[in-house]
Amino acid sequence: MDVALFDFELPDELIALRPASPRDSARMLVVRADGVLEHRRVRDLPDYLGAGDALVVNDTKVIPARLHGRRAAREGQEGEGPKIEILLLKRLAPNLFSAFARPARKLVAGDHLHLGRSLQAEVAARGEAGEVEVRFDIEDAALDAAIAREGEMPLPPYIAGKRPTDARDVEDYQTHFAERSGSVAAPTAGLHFTEGLLARLATRGVTQERVTLHVGAGTFLPVTAEDTAVHRMHAEWAELDPATAERLNVASAHGGRIVAVGTTSLRTLESAARPDGVIQPFAGDTDIFITPGYDFRTARVLLTNFHLPRSTLFMLVSAFMGLETMKRAYAEAIRERYRFYSYGDACLLLRGQA
Repeated sequence: MDVALFDFELPDELIALRPASPRDSARMLVVRADGVLEHRRVRDLPDYLGAGDALVVNDTKVIPARLHGRRAAREGQEGEGPKIEILLLKRLAPNLFSAFARPARKLVAGDHLHLGRSLQAEVAARGEAGEVEVRFDIEDAALDAAIAREGEMPLPPYIAGKRPTDARDVEDYQTHFAERSGSVAAPTAGLHFTEGLLARLATRGVTQERVTLHVGAGTFLPVTAEDTAVHRMHAEWAELDPATAERLNVASAHGGRIVAVGTTSLRTLESAARPDGVIQPFAGDTDIFITPGYDFRTARVLLTNFHLPRSTLFMLVSAFMGLETMKRAYAEAIRERYRFYSYGDACLLLRGQA
């Protein structure tokens, strides 16, 4: 498909720089299958769910993956090397990460890096589009502790370019469900939940299930290809365990709806589903790329934020509800001054339900 079909104009002032407080006070645009739009709040979510429905959340935890430092002077050079920023993407071994480097042109394999106050690393390999492999001189738990101490929460560039990361982001950019470290970006639909909202959903008979998808930076990038067929998705690690798969299959068999909280949860579910819709255990990398025409097999409801133009995430929601429906919904959200992107407001997409 032509990527230009997924473009739209967004006023810069609608990009949210802080989340709503309390979290469930964020606005929520409800989009029904018949095209009807409703303006609500995330705290109203229990009005749309009921007994037997299964809420599927992503329990990944964002690591402070942005590291600042310098390249060490090369042999024969005097003084300090250039400043370097490293964004960790994916753990490849106990002491090895794939990463984005900026400016990557300053690095070659074999370069030594001084990151933060105490981390030492070496560029193990240089890839394309700013990607490198970084090998640290410590590993496992010691490395995790050092990254937690020296790193910075990796706010998306549309926020980080407008204000510095600060202490509030350490909590704000982590979901209520965050448990398993590994993401470099938050699964942002999960940011809207509070204890009170979850308690009211439980009272309604809505169950909660957890999956894991460690979000990579590539998920949120605009697609630069002109045709979706040319775009290459970054692989991300996902897991759905056998007990969760069994409970979700039972819920579906008894008429309950699977409600995906965020595109990451939905992508995990679809990666684990057989063609007949039965969900199987899954553990491994997924590069599933969902565009209009995709046959969904699992979730019938999706809670998600408002996404970037020309992004794979806007393509996914357009596949879920229809491109024209989502273009109309986004135009309405812009008219009504909804807040966009990671710290912004939410959409509740009711597929196959008027």
